[in-house]
Amino acid sequence: MQYKTRMTKQKKVIMDLLEGTDIHPTADWVYEEARKILPDISLGTVYRNLRVLTETGIIQELNYGSTYSRYDGNPDPHYHFICKVCGRVLDVPIEIWESLNEEVEDATGWIVEQHRLEFSGVCTVCKNKTMS
Repeated sequence: MQYKTRMTKQKKVIMDLLEGTDIHPTADWVYEEARKILPDISLGTVYRNLRVLTETGIIQELNYGSTYSRYDGNPDPHYHFICKVCGRVLDVPIEIWESLNEEVEDATGWIVEQHRLEFSGVCTVCKNKTMS
């Protein structure tokens, strides 16, 4: 659901941080980086703004069943890969499988609005470390 939200300096800093990285950071990372720019920002402000930015569709919250979420500055639909060794979350550079929604609808009768697909395994960095 998208709705208008006032652009505060805190929100702008958080958005800029997320748009400037591809590491899919945690809220704690965002907080530590934001403090370098706005030393008086609180952790509560970071969490509140991450929630608002997620609710407005400006960023994505990635929750993989762990105790913390990761955040993605790219709100466009795309797939992710989670490394089981180092825990990194990486964008998968393939097109979204649009017909998958229709296939699920045809098989079930449900109305599918979107899908989220994640891959897991071992990233190239970790794979190369084990092969060295």
